[in-house]
Amino acid sequence: MRERLSLLVGIGLFVVAVLSMSLFTVDQRQHALVFQLGEVKEQISEPGLHMKIPLIQNVRYFDSRILTLDTTEPERFITSEKKNVLVDLFVKWRIVDPKLYYISVGGDEARARTRLEQTVNAGLREEFGKRTVHDVVSGERNKIMDEMRVKADQDSRKIGVQIVDVRLKRVDLPAEVSESVYRRMEAERKRVANELRSEGGAEAEKIKADADKQREVILAEAYRTAQMVKGEGDAKASAIYAQAFGQSPEFYAFYRSLEAYRSSFKSKSDVIVVEPNSEFFKYLKSSGGRSGGSDSGKSGK
Repeated sequence: MRERLSLLVGIGLFVVAVLSMSLFTVDQRQHALVFQLGEVKEQISEPGLHMKIPLIQNVRYFDSRILTLDTTEPERFITSEKKNVLVDLFVKWRIVDPKLYYISVGGDEARARTRLEQTVNAGLREEFGKRTVHDVVSGERNKIMDEMRVKADQDSRKIGVQIVDVRLKRVDLPAEVSESVYRRMEAERKRVANELRSEGGAEAEKIKADADKQREVILAEAYRTAQMVKGEGDAKASAIYAQAFGQSPEFYAFYRSLEAYRSSFKSKSDVIVVEPNSEFFKYLKSSGGRSGGSDSGKSGK
């Protein structure tokens, strides 16, 4: 009985061992290749529990996630202007055909990265060689990345890899080129600034001349209008005076004499020497035109 029990236990352990060697799991982040005597027998991409022939077959796993190829040092490319630019980029890629991937690069990720880097660099050299510095820096940067992704993907499919994206992180000019470009840009900006200043100065002079012209015209018009108003006023005043004094000539003469007295004796320091019998003192005498007193024969002040 004991021997039978030991036999059953041994058979059970053997079955468990066989099952453990026959079953394997595939994670959702992995591809699996089943090899039989070194030959690829099956390609598995669906996650779950799978079986293989123990001792004869073995399984090798490959990552199915998106991987990143990032350049360690900026690469130097030449534009259509024969100018060097330094490009820093990265590539997003993933394995889509693990069997082809294994046959092409032996399943070695380092070899795959080298192949992808060579493909991307060759494509970028071609694209940069057709464009100017301005185009690769800003003008057609997105277009370059899109075209580069399509071309690199076509080549990478040959090794079972899909290129998801190609991105240019930075495009710089070498130090020796940057300095000359900056000097040229500075000279160009100064030239534009000088042109704007000269145009602004000419426009300012034009505006100033027009303002001076308008000022002279306004002053002339104002002076002409003022003279016309003044002339009309003087004419009306003369007419009023003539009408008023024409009604009483004696009063007009009296008024004019008073105005003369006021002008002559405006200041205490003023002195006038005239004949006592002068018509100037006519209204300082009696209402009949005779001397107003014994002092009338003396000099007046």
